[in-house]
Amino acid sequence: MADEQRFIRPSEIETLELDWGTIKWLSTPETTGSETFSAGIVVVEPGKGHERHTHPDSEEVLFVLSGRGVQMIDDEEREIRPGDMLHIPAGVEHSTTNTSWEPLRFLAMYGPPGPEAEIRHLAECTVVPPGERTQG
Repeated sequence: MADEQRFIRPSEIETLELDWGTIKWLSTPETTGSETFSAGIVVVEPGKGHERHTHPDSEEVLFVLSGRGVQMIDDEEREIRPGDMLHIPAGVEHSTTNTSWEPLRFLAMYGPPGPEAEIRHLAECTVVPPGERTQG
């Protein structure tokens, strides 16, 4: 059973490091007890991005906080910037690329949760414990 935290500090959450950036999953079934969604902050480093992929059983919503980039959803590609919200239906291919000189930061949400656990277990993912510095 989760600790079911109600107030989450990013410094108290592990960081997932990937070759393109970092993720902090702030709300998951394990941290908050949420059963219907997960949410976290994603940082994509300048000039980097992740390859096209799908989440077969979960919808995804992205809300751009800072930076700029290009988002591909299915066969449509658009520039994204702060304030943009994106909806990615379950099973639809998508990718994100940072096209700016600064980090691209966005809030990512999955409904239902699940993909965040899959990312954690990827071979190219390094889990950095809470409070420890990441590579960036």
